[in-house]
Amino acid sequence: MMYYNFKKITFLIVLMLVSASLLVSAQTVKLLNSGSKASLRGLSVVSDEVVWVSGSGGSVGRSINGGETWVWKTVKGFEKTDFRDIEAFDKNTAIIMGIASPAYILKTTDGGENWKVVYENKDTSMFMDAMEFWNEQSGIVIGDPLGDKIFIARTFDGGDSWRGIPDANIPAVDKGEAFFASSGTNVRKLNKQEAVFVSGGLRSRLFIRDKKIDLPINQGKETTGANSMAVKNKKCMVIVGGDFNAKDDTTKNCVITLDGGETFVEPVMSPHGYRSCVEYLGKTNWISCGLNGIDYSTDEGQHWSWISKDSFHAVRKAKKGKAVYFSGGGGRIGKLVWK
Repeated sequence: MMYYNFKKITFLIVLMLVSASLLVSAQTVKLLNSGSKASLRGLSVVSDEVVWVSGSGGSVGRSINGGETWVWKTVKGFEKTDFRDIEAFDKNTAIIMGIASPAYILKTTDGGENWKVVYENKDTSMFMDAMEFWNEQSGIVIGDPLGDKIFIARTFDGGDSWRGIPDANIPAVDKGEAFFASSGTNVRKLNKQEAVFVSGGLRSRLFIRDKKIDLPINQGKETTGANSMAVKNKKCMVIVGGDFNAKDDTTKNCVITLDGGETFVEPVMSPHGYRSCVEYLGKTNWISCGLNGIDYSTDEGQHWSWISKDSFHAVRKAKKGKAVYFSGGGGRIGKLVWK
């Protein structure tokens, strides 16, 4: 009886492993003909059909038919601005973030035909990194430190206006600690009121409520540290990064917490290089991308499979739907598909 149970358990374990392998191998990435050559780090997927991207040279792209065709705009007066993040709410409404001094946030309500400046900061030290919205009204933007304090601004009116938070509530950082504007995903909503974010550089930490938690991730140089995080719930989060000057290096490029940052573990099988973005897809499934490709995990980030060697900066899942899109250099846009 014991021998039979052992055989049965072994068979079930093998079956589960084979099933997971088949699930991952069934996925691939379809490269879409975007018609742009811009470096695209901003990506916002409203639905399976409506996708917005933004990037270098004042570029903003939009598709309303699932990536089959794209309409491109160069924002007038911002032809040299790098819009590293975008947040879209429907096919007409979107907000873009221009990173460097002077730093700007702009909004459109007519599908990108016209843009209104809703925030401007001419501080020569300004460098905005990422935006996140809890809903269509409430959002946050973070940037590299001004002095020793993180730049943080909030909106409560759908991005029509932005204001800083009280200085006493702004976390301080160490010298050489900053944020990467690599994919717009180093700040994420934790719940309906709170946001969490991760830093990189000489020191890499998770900022959650009033805590600053050291991350067991590659750090110590200006090019190292956490680049992105994704949140399943207040307990489960996956953080990725590494060294963007060493795209194939798998050393401490991903950490997982299952207890809200109290402890961290490294994957059994890490993503296959530096990763600039990670996204939670549902159940126990996660996806991550970087300069040398895309990895997929079906077991809460413990094992990552290399499903594509195409280079991408960002990956996002549809807010209202199941579609998953990617954006990258040279106007590269991709879509996750099943074989």
